[in-house]
Amino acid sequence: MTFTRSFTIKIYHRIPNRNSDMYKETKDIPFETHLVQIDEIIKGRLLELRKFVNSLGNNVIEEVRPHRISYSKTIVFRVFLDIQPINNELILSIKRDRRNPAKIFKISCNNHDLNEIKKEIEYAYKNIK
Repeated sequence: MTFTRSFTIKIYHRIPNRNSDMYKETKDIPFETHLVQIDEIIKGRLLELRKFVNSLGNNVIEEVRPHRISYSKTIVFRVFLDIQPINNELILSIKRDRRNPAKIFKISCNNHDLNEIKKEIEYAYKNIK
């Protein structure tokens, strides 16, 4: 049996108006916007990491932001992974818990093995509170 998860995250910006302040809903940012300007090898690694992270559990939430992709557990405040795609590399920020600083990893075209990074991501997912 296969389950498909679909989440919609709405982003609100405060836009000044002459008559009053109001909030305007912006359009959701598709994941594919991050695939446009990156190298093919990095694109493959990003898609592999995305598939891995989403397979960790039913409570993984992917939030696509303009410059990065955030993954959280259950609610947005429990972010355990941020991925920032930049031309020829991915910068990963893995947060194991709220008290300790995040571990930073850079994945470039020369890095071949993602197993160590996947272990760190899985550990962070299991232990984030």
